[in-house]
Amino acid sequence: MSNVRLPSAADRHLLNRCTFGVTPALVAGAKAAGGGPAWLNRQLHPESIRDSAATRMATWFPVLSKSPQVQWQDARDGRATVYDMGVDFGNWTMLRRTYSRRQLHEVMVSFWSDLLHIPVSETKSWPLRISYDRSIRKHALGRFDNLLVATETHPAMGAYLDNATSTRTKLNENLGREVLELHTVGVGGGYSESDVLDSARILTGYRVDLGTTWRGRYSTVDHHVGAVKVIGFTSANASADGRKVAEAYLRYLAHHPLTAQRVAARLCTRFGSDEPSAGYVNRVAKVYSQSGTDIKATLKAVLSDRAFQSSIGAKVRTPAEDIVATIRALGVTPARPTRDSDLANVLFLQAAFLGQRPFGWPRPDGPPDVGDAWASASRMLASWYVHYGAAEGWTPSTGCTYRKPTTWLPPLPASTGDVIQHASKLLLCRRVGDVTIGAVAKRMALTPRTRVGRTDLSDWRIGLMLAALLDTPTHMMR
Repeated sequence: MSNVRLPSAADRHLLNRCTFGVTPALVAGAKAAGGGPAWLNRQLHPESIRDSAATRMATWFPVLSKSPQVQWQDARDGRATVYDMGVDFGNWTMLRRTYSRRQLHEVMVSFWSDLLHIPVSETKSWPLRISYDRSIRKHALGRFDNLLVATETHPAMGAYLDNATSTRTKLNENLGREVLELHTVGVGGGYSESDVLDSARILTGYRVDLGTTWRGRYSTVDHHVGAVKVIGFTSANASADGRKVAEAYLRYLAHHPLTAQRVAARLCTRFGSDEPSAGYVNRVAKVYSQSGTDIKATLKAVLSDRAFQSSIGAKVRTPAEDIVATIRALGVTPARPTRDSDLANVLFLQAAFLGQRPFGWPRPDGPPDVGDAWASASRMLASWYVHYGAAEGWTPSTGCTYRKPTTWLPPLPASTGDVIQHASKLLLCRRVGDVTIGAVAKRMALTPRTRVGRTDLSDWRIGLMLAALLDTPTHMMR
């Protein structure tokens, strides 16, 4: 059997958790960089990585370059709908996750988008959602305090959580509460209803011209003036222009020890295991605080910890991740879409079929990142259906190019077991055990020891082999 270079177990684990799926090209890139840790250091600086092919995909979806006002006018005039915008934005997001060479950056954009969640087609904020995404992308590997200020004061967040209509005379508590409960210190943060009210008062003044220009602006007339106190943060708040107070408050929350614990726990859950130990979380939280909320330093702590190194096989891929990882594993090349059936136009619908539309979670708490939420029987069956369609080149069947079936085969003749092992190395970047080989061979209506040539391995039978390998826990686990 021909030799296929595989990564070490440690490198494969790192690559699998820091990307949307290991591929031979990714393995080769990590080896060329000097190994997994060196690859990681480069990924932490995405601006140093050329990503022109993935960047050009934005031109496939004209809505991405339209201003909120133009999007709104298109919807009013019947040229597009809110749903259309969400589908195009979702497809572009899935393409970025699949084809971007800045994989860690895409993972972190996804992570922060879940923590600081705004549903994509939410009626009050939808024309601003693309701009909000740009803000997250800008700060995804920077500092959390800068990210928090940028997102909490963004017009999309203000519109979604009603801060855009909150004034000193008609206070809305929504954003004031969620910045505490969901975005920083958490439910057990020790804040009272009085703290929530002062949190909302601090944030008054940030307005959005809803339904017209959709521009964000600051209104000194609407800002509450007067002393405020929120879990240790105090300010005379004496100026009608409260932006400096709001920024100081948000930075205070970002640096709060409970926020450090909460962000660390979320990161350890995303990259480590569904129930990270208190020691793991504490070690990461310490680095988060000592670094001044530096995301790169905090990630290094997450990924260098012994708890991370021992978490191989501890995470189930979410449905959307499964679709991206499947397309990556199969090496499918996309083309600019011209039909609804083209790959670039069906990723959103495939994710919806599996139960996880991009940015489709309906509540502000964002989607869960634990296996119990996504490992139902119905999800597994749906995933296997998607695997089979992609492995056979049936769905999607247009707007893309699949590898030729023969490229998955070793020199023939060979035993069926050797054929499966060779394909596994190319598809999953690892060897599989005898039990898996036996199950895959059975699906091919062969035995592991059967000697096969090209005439025994029809394209259809090769597709069955690939689908069976994609159905294994090896592929379904992150």
